[in-house]
Amino acid sequence: MPQHGTNEVFTVESRNNPDDVALSSQERLALWRIEAELRQDRRLDRRMRPPVARPWLPLSVAALTCASLLLLVVGILTSDSAVLWCLTALWPITLLLAFRMLRRPAGAGNRTRS
Repeated sequence: MPQHGTNEVFTVESRNNPDDVALSSQERLALWRIEAELRQDRRLDRRMRPPVARPWLPLSVAALTCASLLLLVVGILTSDSAVLWCLTALWPITLLLAFRMLRRPAGAGNRTRS
């Protein structure tokens, strides 16, 4: 903040620039264009967002695993084709969600950006 009685003048550049670096109008225009292009990049925007917590994923994997094991046991004991077809439909979904859960980074919430 300038003190009273000094000839120090704040320009628009010094108020908007947190690094106290004065940019020429051409540099500001180039920076503005680069930022506009980056804002339009959806994939970059998605990667820069914090990871979304999925608390339902471990619970659904556990439930589907239990259901698959139950259908496996019942299918072995009864040899009922309907039970085996249900197991055939449920097991790949269970594996897909389990691999998806295992692919998540262990400390996704603790990542720091550099």
